[in-house]
Amino acid sequence: MTAMRTSDLPLPKIGSGKVRDIYAVGDDRVLLLTTDRISAFDVVMAETIPMKGAVLTQISAWWFRQLESTVPHHMISADADEIIRAVPALKDHRADIVGRAMLCKRTEVFPIECVIRGYISGSAWKEYAAEGTLAGEKLAAGLVESQKLEPAIFSPATKAEAGHDENITVARVREIVGAEVAATLEKMARDVYGYGEQTSRARGIIIADTKFEFGRDKDGRIILIDEVMTPDSSRFWAVDAYKPGQPQPSFDKQPLRDYLDAERRAGRWNGDAPAPPLPASVVDATSKRYLEAYRRVTGTELKV
Repeated sequence: MTAMRTSDLPLPKIGSGKVRDIYAVGDDRVLLLTTDRISAFDVVMAETIPMKGAVLTQISAWWFRQLESTVPHHMISADADEIIRAVPALKDHRADIVGRAMLCKRTEVFPIECVIRGYISGSAWKEYAAEGTLAGEKLAAGLVESQKLEPAIFSPATKAEAGHDENITVARVREIVGAEVAATLEKMARDVYGYGEQTSRARGIIIADTKFEFGRDKDGRIILIDEVMTPDSSRFWAVDAYKPGQPQPSFDKQPLRDYLDAERRAGRWNGDAPAPPLPASVVDATSKRYLEAYRRVTGTELKV
């Protein structure tokens, strides 16, 4: 499978993020194309990570299939041949979409990142350590870094076009989307996380926190969209390495982060774009971590 940095399909491109390109398929469907781009510390690397796009797409597809009885979702198919039958314009582009493309229902997207934190880490820990709060709301005293939160916290955020999303209160979500929709989003996010956390833990992965997106389909239903419980949308930790009271190694990008941290400490990188070139060993190690995440979550090797 050839690594892909950018995509060029014979469909109208309606969006492009750090990793995904979004194409319109008529008025009621979209094609999500996950490239092999990778970012760290909010900087997109020049190099690609082989198989990363396929890992992210196929982990999401696996979760969508598992969640059929839990929540409605937007996936129509993540199989290249099924997609080509549904979108004949892609018949000469099978190599570009195989493994990495997902055909989905088009929705009106809610402008909220529905974050569920099962453990306190990252930006949540930084705020708590400084102020004892999360998004300005008091949490219990005496928590330590990476501690399990019982129950998990619904910690919404605004969707940022660039840089970090900003944590907001549930009250602010109600102001943005209304009380009824806010309650539905929280319940759906909790239901999905609860299922996913239990499933992954049995396979050796802790999903410490994760973010979901939701949209309203043409029938007015609120459905789960975008990616679901992937190494990019979630904080994955290895169960057998978990030690509360300290930062945990990231399951996916740790080789990349370790390299960039070393370059920064050595004064060879100031943290801004462009990032330093990545050695082949870092690219290879990162690719293997993504493939291992897929194997652990799904119980199978990735075949595309």
